[in-house]
Amino acid sequence: MSATPRKDLAAMIVPLGRALAAAEVPLLREHGLTMWAYTVLLGLGEQPLRSQAALAEAIGADKTRIIEVLADLDDRGLITRTPDPADRRVRLLALTPEGRRVRGAAQAAIQARENALLARHLPPTLRAPFLEALTTLSTLPPDSLTDPTP
Repeated sequence: MSATPRKDLAAMIVPLGRALAAAEVPLLREHGLTMWAYTVLLGLGEQPLRSQAALAEAIGADKTRIIEVLADLDDRGLITRTPDPADRRVRLLALTPEGRRVRGAAQAAIQARENALLARHLPPTLRAPFLEALTTLSTLPPDSLTDPTP
């Protein structure tokens, strides 16, 4: 054990995540988005078509909670919601070109701010390894994080 114990990962990451999310809010507003709307646009970017239930699961939302967000994005021409030919009760969601543009612009603004933050607080030699480690950890399946085996 080290002489100076470190904080637990969650004790470090959760407050950092909250602060980063709060810093995104004004940038998202500039692009006419809420955090949930941005999350939906990011989630739809991973697959060309996705059902509402699959999207909700992928972004960690209750499918009924995002109905208003989806309706707003559809009304604004940022996504489409079309009936699934195999099951007319299911709606297939997809980004429109304008949805891709808005998502890309918002993401570029957020990542520019993040890059400035990293430049202020991390030396250049730590930035790439930090992002690589964070990317690796963020893509782990949730059940691997709760597995008690080393």
